[in-house]
Amino acid sequence: MSDSQKVVLQGNHAQGKGLSKLLLKSVPDALRKFDPRYEWHNPVMFVVWVGALLLTVLGVFQSLFPNDASLRGGSSIPISFTWIIAAWLWATVLFANLAEAVAEGRGKAQAAALRNTRTATPAHRVHGYKPESDPDVKITPAIDMESSELQQGDVVVVEEGETIPGDGEIVSGIASVDESAITGESAPVIRESGGDRSAVTGGTTVLSDRIIVRITQKPGESFIEKMIALVEGANRQKTPNEIALNVLLSSLTIIFLVVVLCLNPMASLQHAQVTLTVLIALLVCLIPTTIGALLSAIGIAGMDRMVQHNVLVTSGRAIEAAGDVTTLLLDKTGTITYGNRQASDFHALPGVDHTEMVKAAALSSLSDSTAEGKSIVALAAKEDISLSTLPDATPVPFTAETRMSGLDLPDGRKIRKGAASAVEAWIAQEGGGIAQEAHDALQDRVRAISSEGGTPLVVAERTTDGAIVALGVIQLKDIVKNGLKERFADLRKMGIRTVMVTGDNPLTAKAIAKEAGVDDFIAEAKPEDKLAYIAAEQAKGKLVAMTGDGTNDAPALAQSDVGVAMNSGTSAAKEAGNMVDLDSDPTKLIDIVRIGKQLLITRGALTTFSIANDLAKYFAIIPAMFMSNFPGLGVLNIMGLHSSLSAVLSAIIFNAIIIVALIPLALRGVKYRAEDSEKILSRNLKIYGLGGIIAPFIGIWLIDVFVRMIPGF
Repeated sequence: MSDSQKVVLQGNHAQGKGLSKLLLKSVPDALRKFDPRYEWHNPVMFVVWVGALLLTVLGVFQSLFPNDASLRGGSSIPISFTWIIAAWLWATVLFANLAEAVAEGRGKAQAAALRNTRTATPAHRVHGYKPESDPDVKITPAIDMESSELQQGDVVVVEEGETIPGDGEIVSGIASVDESAITGESAPVIRESGGDRSAVTGGTTVLSDRIIVRITQKPGESFIEKMIALVEGANRQKTPNEIALNVLLSSLTIIFLVVVLCLNPMASLQHAQVTLTVLIALLVCLIPTTIGALLSAIGIAGMDRMVQHNVLVTSGRAIEAAGDVTTLLLDKTGTITYGNRQASDFHALPGVDHTEMVKAAALSSLSDSTAEGKSIVALAAKEDISLSTLPDATPVPFTAETRMSGLDLPDGRKIRKGAASAVEAWIAQEGGGIAQEAHDALQDRVRAISSEGGTPLVVAERTTDGAIVALGVIQLKDIVKNGLKERFADLRKMGIRTVMVTGDNPLTAKAIAKEAGVDDFIAEAKPEDKLAYIAAEQAKGKLVAMTGDGTNDAPALAQSDVGVAMNSGTSAAKEAGNMVDLDSDPTKLIDIVRIGKQLLITRGALTTFSIANDLAKYFAIIPAMFMSNFPGLGVLNIMGLHSSLSAVLSAIIFNAIIIVALIPLALRGVKYRAEDSEKILSRNLKIYGLGGIIAPFIGIWLIDVFVRMIPGF
């Protein structure tokens, strides 16, 4: 198990039994956040901070001049009341800071593990390297230097057993690379120049061979450094939704401030007076302190959940967009299917001996090193087809250009196996043709296999007398991953439309789309087709998410609202996307959407609870506060609170404690169910709206039972 995996387990444990320990460890960080330059970024909690400061100053004056009744607002109010209220207001600020500190603290252990990979790595920089240089020639001279001194565009040589000094692209060579320090996956991966697997990450280790790498990072902007900043929360910026919610909370704070300021003039009409201590306490009870305290922690926890899933998010906006996504573009190969098509059946044409057809298919696949070719030989072996050694035969290897493989026998026979169009072209090249009846039967079988979602490979032979014979069709099947149909059904319940993107022909694409349960598909897709589809969906007001790993995916990744680039992909893809999947698992896009929705639901649920909470506190304590001056309000004191002072103090204590009680929920997130938005809203209103109304009545009453035991209250 890698360090990063251990850290994830530690973070998950902290959500349970280890949370109390994490709370204690985060207290020093919470205390450092008392700086007013930090507090003013949170308008709601800044009001609480100012209120606590005013009451602390007032308490000092009351202690210095204990006989001045005007400072206390009345001779019957004990001086200790101001000090106790001030203490609980400071505690409220502390608990709000603690919520954010705990959320940030869960990433510090992971950041520490990542820092261990960011050691002073030696680099061998070379001058004068040209791409056409022979990679087998030792490049000299190489200048040894520290990785921190490398600049963007420098070229370095990395030998077997050495650590790659920085993020870059392989310009020459192929090597096995250990990326466990970044991904947590112990299995090595192959990285090579000239393709979509050319990107390498600083801090990973070359296990074999030698590669030449061009550094693509700027100093201080490596992949690991970005990830460290992410998990520590240093680079987290407020998202548009957070900014909008902060504006709403600030507006509510101003409204309640006006309401509280109007209470004293109204009370004066009845020859009553409300002290400054009570006014400040009442204001803090009424403004949305609960969500104000937890808002930042919810956002940090959402990013932390992404990190636990080995997803690097370069923008908090992307997580929110994931929660609002309405269209998912998913590559077929590796996402919906396993990507390794297997031979499932042999179909001999009418008049052709089945055994001879299978034997010819196996012989033509001996030089095919692909997974498909090996599966054909393996399936033939299951039918007890014996392949005798043919030492004088000439193998014809499979290539991407010819899309065929085969065998040329000493007696002049030629056997070919490949895509239907490729075999037809070979037949024409050989100057022959097949009978119309056989051609029609062949086309019927090809269409039938394609319509079932399979891939047809045609087997043909040129006999010793020069005649061309079509022997039959091999059926390859692309296996759809287990459980995807159910997951796509869950997405459909969320109102998300799934679209499969594939280079297959429309018949094959339609069959696989039906088996997988996706809503739509794009067949024979080219990079520009993806880009056009995304733009068309966005023009309809929809948010689109997609995955990609190649340079040709970069435009579509940049265009999409949530672009998830594979860590194994090119630097261009990773720069274009706003998320990087360290595991390079395309199906993780589904989990990313669920995390995004959970973040939005958690924020909405706790906002509902907070606002309902504030309104309930208003109706819970106002009657008790003024029933001595307005006896008619006594009938509204349904909780039977002891006195106005005990009511205010109980409400302030409840207001602080509820923040601590909700920290685990803010970090863990509200449990997400795959339902439509109306059901989710209805359930959350019942649970968190009704709960926010009931909780203050019960909590304040229980606290009042203990507060009334304090002398003077």
